[in-house]
Amino acid sequence: MAGRRAETKETVSEATQTATPPLTRAPSQTKKVKSKKKSTSNNVVKLACAAVVGVLLAMWFARDKISMGDLGAMEGFWDDISSHLPASVLREAQAISQRRADAQTGDAFSVGRKLKKEGLQLEFPVVMIPGVISTGLESWVTDGCGAPYYRKRLWGSWSMLRAMLVDKSCWSRSIALDPVTGLDPADGVAKLRAAQGFDASDFFITGYWIWNKILENLSVIGGDPNNMFTAAYDWRLSFSNLENRDGYFSRLKMHIEAAVHTHGKKTVIVSHSMGSQVFFYFMKWVAQEGEGFGNGGKDWVNQHIHTWINVSGSMLGTPKTVAALVSGEMKDTAQLSAFSVYGLETFFSKKERAQILRTMPGIASMLPKGHNKIWGDNNGAPDDPENLNGTTYGSFLKFKTPAKIALDADSVVPNNMTMEDSFEYLLQHTSHDFHRMLATNYSHGVAETHGEVRANDYKPEKWINPLETALPDAPDMKIFCMYGVGKPTERTYYYEQSKYEAEALQGDLVNSGDLSKIEEEQNKTQRTPLDIPFTRSSFIDNSVSIKHDTEKGVQMGEGDGTVSLLSSGYMCNEGWKMPRYNPAGIEVVTYEMMHEEDVFDLRGGPKTADHVDILGRAELSELILKVAAGHGGDIEPNIVSDIRKYIEKIDIAFN
Repeated sequence: MAGRRAETKETVSEATQTATPPLTRAPSQTKKVKSKKKSTSNNVVKLACAAVVGVLLAMWFARDKISMGDLGAMEGFWDDISSHLPASVLREAQAISQRRADAQTGDAFSVGRKLKKEGLQLEFPVVMIPGVISTGLESWVTDGCGAPYYRKRLWGSWSMLRAMLVDKSCWSRSIALDPVTGLDPADGVAKLRAAQGFDASDFFITGYWIWNKILENLSVIGGDPNNMFTAAYDWRLSFSNLENRDGYFSRLKMHIEAAVHTHGKKTVIVSHSMGSQVFFYFMKWVAQEGEGFGNGGKDWVNQHIHTWINVSGSMLGTPKTVAALVSGEMKDTAQLSAFSVYGLETFFSKKERAQILRTMPGIASMLPKGHNKIWGDNNGAPDDPENLNGTTYGSFLKFKTPAKIALDADSVVPNNMTMEDSFEYLLQHTSHDFHRMLATNYSHGVAETHGEVRANDYKPEKWINPLETALPDAPDMKIFCMYGVGKPTERTYYYEQSKYEAEALQGDLVNSGDLSKIEEEQNKTQRTPLDIPFTRSSFIDNSVSIKHDTEKGVQMGEGDGTVSLLSSGYMCNEGWKMPRYNPAGIEVVTYEMMHEEDVFDLRGGPKTADHVDILGRAELSELILKVAAGHGGDIEPNIVSDIRKYIEKIDIAFN
């Protein structure tokens, strides 16, 4: 703490409908009956479509209640799989869709119209940067199994679901990247590219909006394709390969420069989730001189960016990324019913999911940063609640002795692992290609001196980590951090290990497409008594449940349902108050929103603070519109969580 107090002296000062349901029962009874009906309805669809519910990354941001949207726009989806599903499924899905429509109230453009009546008009051009998995990915391969999907989305459409179910092998080979290069498979079997334009991320699939509500309201106050732009990207790629393969950062730079030239105004950047990490990296890239960099100079950001609105930014990563890469699991898979787990594992096992995820360097960008200094150790964590029922959050991966297995002297059962230990565990059970990808693209530590931070300006692998690199020299720019709190979020995991198994021969993921035969090597603990190779698989232990703390092996903490509060809040409330990380003294305003879920709305209602659904929150739209209209100065800081209490327990020494 002494180091932090010393640095504080140098820092700049901080800127300072729910409709009554048409029922006659008592309120408590109404809620219970409604919830039970909705749960029963959703379970029918879940059980019938268990394979779809859990497929790979769709669960990354999935809610317990998923809208089926407009089933009429499924482009022949049901025609292909009708023989595989009971007739009742379509009727049930249509009923869910109708209840969702009945639950929605208000005008889609209401926020924009309200502010327009108050005289607000769009003043600055707006660039939107979506989060992980939000951008649709289109197939551009013209030969082989992918030819029938030419220019169709194999991520983010009903075509994706159809391909998953009726042509799983082809879809798997298409979505995975080459594990060595991190680019398209060398044999030309796949070529996915990010969809472009507003359509790239306004809806995930028909009826499941992402950015659409923000677009609608910006349009009311004057937004159109001339002054708004969605900077969609292939979220599977490492940040360096976004430029190497797609020229993404060069195109983003040119578009921002054109907007400033055309409108005579700086731009407002609105980024969400992983998109905030992408923009943070871009601010370092654009200033760097040399071949393959932006060559904009240190003043470029100050001259072109008016405001950065960081929405639910995963600046310090997410704990769930570790579990996804270790075992292909997360809360959404670990807490499925036994029948759903059986269906999911039969269709897409956790080994297969982990294998595909490890070929995507973009997913690894969301690994937690700061190690034990931020996330704690076995003695405690900054965000441990006062009434903690289970073990400290600092014990990130917790193992126990497998049941009914007699251990001999050669057996080693892992202890409770801190975040740093968990990184070592991940590296021990993944391939050398994965290690090389991490080392050349990402860094997860803490730079504790001004000298280290300045030196990292010339190390691209450091640019993703705000604890190792500083904000740009842009004193005129302003940053707003807007994120949700109050929703239980994955924080730590209880893990189990299986019996020892003989190793299988390694299959070729990209070329074979048969993920069920992939060697378990990248998801196992090695044991070699007498030089005979044996392995043990690791998986979330869903037998562990602790009241008000842990459910089916997943210990929950504070956050927005996906990103922990430490990740979304530390830099905004503390790190970027330090001259070490904010040498230009950029003003940073934090606006937290408490999660208040409407149980009658499948997307949480107008006051949800869920990681994705917050993009439909009326309050967030109003804040974004005010900034884009030049009224950002009216927004005051709003802290409703315990983030400042957590910050006091984090000691990042200053030298």
